[in-house]
Amino acid sequence: MDEGEIEGPTPRMLAWARNSAAYRLSRKMMTERELSDAVSRKARQKFDEISEAQVQTLAAAAIEFGRQVRALDDVSYAEIKARSSARSGKSKRAIARRLVDKGIDRETVAEALAEADDLPAALIFARKRGFGPFRRSEGDEKREAREFSAFARNGFGFEITRKVMAMERDEAEAILADQATLGSL
Repeated sequence: MDEGEIEGPTPRMLAWARNSAAYRLSRKMMTERELSDAVSRKARQKFDEISEAQVQTLAAAAIEFGRQVRALDDVSYAEIKARSSARSGKSKRAIARRLVDKGIDRETVAEALAEADDLPAALIFARKRGFGPFRRSEGDEKREAREFSAFARNGFGFEITRKVMAMERDEAEAILADQATLGSL
């Protein structure tokens, strides 16, 4: 080992990692990977000549700190984001893709989405966009094709989309009202 080479992070670096984690987690919920990426990126900017091993140690220290103060929990994050996204009209497929992109493992994502239902989410999506039963004017074939495409781009399957598009407004609103009273949205 060279004279100027430092094996691990200094106490100052570790204190910075804890403070950085506390600051980031106080501002928003994050996954372990998001926190690790943020702390790693910032450490490379903040500390001159920091080694990759030191960066990884700082990221691990930040994650451990987040767990200790119970501000970092990927399972809770997945459950909360899944419920919130479903209430805002996101499909199970779109929610799963987003959670996996944020670093949540597929098993945790599957558990978080186990009780999710795409029909109410598709109805919320339709209401937001003025599609199907929430359309203000009669739709022609071209408009319906665009609406089907929008559902598909947002992760809804053909059967769910067809069901929503065939509904009357009263039926759609009744389903949404039932879901709201059950508290599942």
